[in-house]
Amino acid sequence: MSEIILSDDKALLDVPRIHGRLASSYWSPGIAVDVVERAIAGSHCLGAYRDGVQVGFARMITDHATFAWLADVWVEESARGQGLGKRIVAWFLDHPKFEGIRRFALATRDAHGVYASMGYHPLIEPSIYMERLASDYADRLKARR
Repeated sequence: MSEIILSDDKALLDVPRIHGRLASSYWSPGIAVDVVERAIAGSHCLGAYRDGVQVGFARMITDHATFAWLADVWVEESARGQGLGKRIVAWFLDHPKFEGIRRFALATRDAHGVYASMGYHPLIEPSIYMERLASDYADRLKARR
């Protein structure tokens, strides 16, 4: 099997593939392609490629100084079980542009162990955090309870 290459060159991103994966995910079901394009434009993105085909993706929403939010991490089924997800996350954590950032955050429903192995942990002071959700999104979350 050929090597998987990581690149933050946005010109290499396969936006239709990214959109398809995100639109079928639990965290952004049905997301519109124009929203994905805006999210990519406003984030530091990383693609994973095997033989020129995108097999993974993640983006970091950040000011590159104090805060970074990891989002939309995915790895194609064909590339799972090889540590690629951790490799993608580590790329950001080890990258010089992210040096000195005080807080890396994320949200996950099903990969707590993966992220815990990379230094992520539950909020130390959850009582200081708040969020404001779009009403339709809040309704979907409440319906799942």
